[in-house]
Amino acid sequence: MENALSILCARLIAHRFIERADPLVRRALIDEDFRRALDLRLAGVGLVLLEHPYAEYVAVALQHEAEAFVFGTGDAWLSNNMGLPRDAVALLVVLWALIILPKRERQIARTDKDAAGQADMFGAEKPLPHGDEVSVGVPEDALFADFRDKLGGKAKMTINLGQLARLGFIVRRNRVICEGPLLDLIFDYSRLAPRIVEGALAEVLQRRSDLLGEAD
Repeated sequence: MENALSILCARLIAHRFIERADPLVRRALIDEDFRRALDLRLAGVGLVLLEHPYAEYVAVALQHEAEAFVFGTGDAWLSNNMGLPRDAVALLVVLWALIILPKRERQIARTDKDAAGQADMFGAEKPLPHGDEVSVGVPEDALFADFRDKLGGKAKMTINLGQLARLGFIVRRNRVICEGPLLDLIFDYSRLAPRIVEGALAEVLQRRSDLLGEAD
């Protein structure tokens, strides 16, 4: 087990994210002893495993206790260690809200529907829906139209989109912004989703949803 733990930790740190279907990742998710040992190994260097059933990838992040030592405190506090400016972080939050929130709603609805349709409680377990099956992209033109005045203009947003793509948060395909490997892991859904749905972005997202509905 020690060799497998070392390999998995090294790959997580070197590659930053690994597919959930990877054999060692699957072992970490179903083998309690292996997972416990992995958590202890990562905790020893101030890291924690990022994973949840609806994400296609796993990654590592700083433990909350280690953030102050890495990011600084007070006026020196940094929002991230990836060199992202504030407007890029704001854009990242917007993209998370536009892509991950609807995706999660579809995943939960599909899971609930499948559970309700089972003939008995021991029915065959169905895989959770992932990828293009539930994740929908955002057209770049629509993003610019909605947010360019708030996020530094089209040129600045284009630069930030390139940086987010290089870091693995998004994938750009034919002027459509799609979910990247890290987008579903970067924020705590249970904490951030209510703030977005009930907060400052709610009106903007609802207006955009209404416009898309009218276009259909």
